[in-house]
Amino acid sequence: MNETQVNETQVNEVQEMQESPLSRVQVLEIFASCGAILHGHFILTSGLRSATYLQKALVFRDPQKARILCSALAQKISQAGLGEISQVVSPAMGGVIPGYETARHLGLPAIFTERVDGKFQLRRGFSISPGERLIVVDDIVSTGISIRECIACVRDLGGDVVAAACLIDRSGGEADIGVDLIRLTDYKVNAYREDELPADLAAIPAVKPGSRGLG
Repeated sequence: MNETQVNETQVNEVQEMQESPLSRVQVLEIFASCGAILHGHFILTSGLRSATYLQKALVFRDPQKARILCSALAQKISQAGLGEISQVVSPAMGGVIPGYETARHLGLPAIFTERVDGKFQLRRGFSISPGERLIVVDDIVSTGISIRECIACVRDLGGDVVAAACLIDRSGGEADIGVDLIRLTDYKVNAYREDELPADLAAIPAVKPGSRGLG
């Protein structure tokens, strides 16, 4: 299949998705087609360890595939009956691309929080008005730490987080983020504390593919 055929296929997928949401299989096929479902021994952003890692950056480098996923997520948000929302806010850096692209399909501005001395803050001229209704959009949810901290930042500024949304919930619905979570799909993956690793996983050298903690 040549590049033109690939692009035509992706456009057709978008058109089909507009009629019906993406299935779990379709979402995971997009990740797999990008080589974004990795296997090994990974240290997650939460500090937990896992034998599977979803490297969403490999998906987001393809604008068409990011468009397909985020358009579908925007559709689910629109169907959730949340009422008026003024902005999409995301935790940096993993949530920046899906937050922006989802906001684009919703016709809303997109802003993001960044860590300053370990705590999320708004920078770059971004602002939230008291009582403003926002939705938090992130990429992958495992424990929900990043979303919870982003929500806390918004609330400290007087904003009202009406819900959160993500492309993939790898907690299988177990993550408690304090608001309703709209997920494009679930992909339950076991995660372990360092002192509870299965022997086969402990035997593999650990790598940390995420961004938190980088200088």
